[in-house]
Amino acid sequence: MSDFLKQFGEDLKKNVPGFIAVSVAEIRSGMSYYSQSVLSDFDPELASAYNLEVVKAEMNAIRALKLQGQVVDNVMITLTSQIHIIDVSDNQEYFIYLAVDSTKANLGMTKSILNKYKKEIAHKL
Repeated sequence: MSDFLKQFGEDLKKNVPGFIAVSVAEIRSGMSYYSQSVLSDFDPELASAYNLEVVKAEMNAIRALKLQGQVVDNVMITLTSQIHIIDVSDNQEYFIYLAVDSTKANLGMTKSILNKYKKEIAHKL
């Protein structure tokens, strides 16, 4: 695991209120490059594998609708007690999957941190 991804994970765990889990995966292969969870029964790699299908479906919808110039930026899924954010890198090759506790989350702060890292992920992986 690269130092960049290790720092990324620690930064999210420390600075994202309500942090539950994170994973970074490649869209083409589905391979997970990094994952971390504070809950022993929450598997972020498994969640990423399923959310990869969400990302691919959105990309296919954009193509089918002929929305030239449009790309997937992020997808947010709100559950009863959690928020799942799928943030796609600027080059559309990787995505960050992040799960947070909705009662503790600060979406503005969370999005700010994710935006910083998703720009870097495209260049450092």
